[in-house]
Amino acid sequence: MRILVVEDETGLANSLVAGLKEECYAVDRAGDGEEAEFLAETNDYDLIVLDLMIPKIDGFQVCRDIRDRKVTTPILMLTALDSVSDKVKGLDCGADDYLTKPFSFEEFLARVRALLRRGPLTVASSLDYKDLHMDLIAHSVFRGDRRIELTGKEYALLEFFLRNPERIISRSQLAEHVWDQYFDPLSNVIDVSISHLRKKIEVNGGPRVLHSVRGMGYIMKS
Repeated sequence: MRILVVEDETGLANSLVAGLKEECYAVDRAGDGEEAEFLAETNDYDLIVLDLMIPKIDGFQVCRDIRDRKVTTPILMLTALDSVSDKVKGLDCGADDYLTKPFSFEEFLARVRALLRRGPLTVASSLDYKDLHMDLIAHSVFRGDRRIELTGKEYALLEFFLRNPERIISRSQLAEHVWDQYFDPLSNVIDVSISHLRKKIEVNGGPRVLHSVRGMGYIMKS
């Protein structure tokens, strides 16, 4: 899952980005409203974390602008403005949730998970396909009774496939949702990462569930 963090306060932005990456999300960052609008309209994000007091274009206007341009990505607003009128204004601009500063990172993560559950791809706190099981809260993966240890990127790849079973997923879709803005589209990192993931989930003669589709991408199917 790919998240855009819009925050001009460097310390907080770095903490949010680092914490989200530890939770296996791909994260981009914007430091002002103009950059936020450009990235939100250019990339296919699963969630936007939007501070209100940012340079060039404030968060309220950013929210209005991207909603006017038919960007439907869930938006979590972050702000030190805590009056009821500010919260109402933010929600009326098109935000899906509102978190006032200071806040605990645990609450922030819970709200992120809740908003992602509302999106079209997420339906529960766990994902299953055949004998593969992923616990989205504990970040654990099992095939049958065997626990599988994955890197952060392998976990994010498997999560995206589990959210889209029996659908052909192109390399560009994987790049959009699993990698960040610095991904090199000319590299073979996607193929290499999927190869490593296959070796971990298909050991001991287990049936293959990740298949290549020539010229199109990959598909999870039994």
